[in-house]
Amino acid sequence: MKLVTSTLASVPQSIEDKRLEHLTTGEDQGLCMDAGYDYDEVREIAEEFGYTTHIRSRGEEKKACEAGKKARRWVVERTHSWLNRYRRLLIRWEKKAPNYLAMLHFACALITWNQCLFG
Repeated sequence: MKLVTSTLASVPQSIEDKRLEHLTTGEDQGLCMDAGYDYDEVREIAEEFGYTTHIRSRGEEKKACEAGKKARRWVVERTHSWLNRYRRLLIRWEKKAPNYLAMLHFACALITWNQCLFG
């Protein structure tokens, strides 16, 4: 929450130009965030930068779920959780970046394979 201003200010110029082109068509530029950004200050900062915020309120997803079903986890959080099961990635034993990247790709391939088989 404290780094929203610096994060939005650090958007590369090429991406910012594309975003501004998008705004000239009359469509809003959305900014999706999780419940950790559910503050009025964050909404105001995003509005200053020209974004329309889409922020889940705390507990909103849990209330929206049907009886007997779990709340949906965000895709990124779920993926990080799956990657944390691989101790070699979690602790990062690899000193060279290409070796670490290779292990990361291998773990992602295993995760994808398991999801295809066991869904």
